[in-house]
Amino acid sequence: MKIRTVIVDDEPLAIEVIETYLKNFSDIEIIAKCGDGIQAFNVLQQKKADLMFLDVKMPGLNGTELLKSLKNPPKVIFTTAYHDYAVEGFELNALDYLLKPVSFDRFLKAMEKVYEHFGFTSRQNIQTGIMPARNQDIFLYLKVERKMVKVDVKDILWIESQKDYIKVVLTDRELISKQKISILEELLPEEEFLRIHRSFIISVNKIESFNSSKIEIGSKELPIGRNYKNDCQRRLNQY
Repeated sequence: MKIRTVIVDDEPLAIEVIETYLKNFSDIEIIAKCGDGIQAFNVLQQKKADLMFLDVKMPGLNGTELLKSLKNPPKVIFTTAYHDYAVEGFELNALDYLLKPVSFDRFLKAMEKVYEHFGFTSRQNIQTGIMPARNQDIFLYLKVERKMVKVDVKDILWIESQKDYIKVVLTDRELISKQKISILEELLPEEEFLRIHRSFIISVNKIESFNSSKIEIGSKELPIGRNYKNDCQRRLNQY
């Protein structure tokens, strides 16, 4: 038995996070990825789904409105960056409610509820589910203007948050994408990247020098935030 699954979110990187996590579960079959509620509604009129990862706050038809509009809705795990919708989510009989950015450990707990609901007696696939091995051939797709741009993570020097946008500084160029830095943080290999400030994520391998207050990459000095100093010291002292 495969659990037929739909992912609905207006942020492409948020979809990529869930899709990447789901690759660890052999009993999951992703049948659709939708960028808004209207698209998801149309898909679900044509295809039968067992499970839906559903963003709450989306333009047009939001997640709770979509769920209420379906005659025979699949089981739902809500995903959102906002605490405010949790009560309504559980009133709609959601299996779980994931707050972005979603860690893999928290995602694993949600999948335990999925397996329990669908009557899987063996927990082997959950217990052995791990993130894919990290290597130098990892790519991300960033939405830049009106196209998706492929980025090799080994070319990233640092990422800077600029309000509703992020600037991704590569070895040969800079890209501006309308994304949250916290979403990108979840996608990057944690052993190769480090959050040093609320506005900065850096590639550990690209560090040229550092002290207790700043990190130097190339000719750029990046600040270490007060709330990130302990984690930075712990990580950097390993090298």
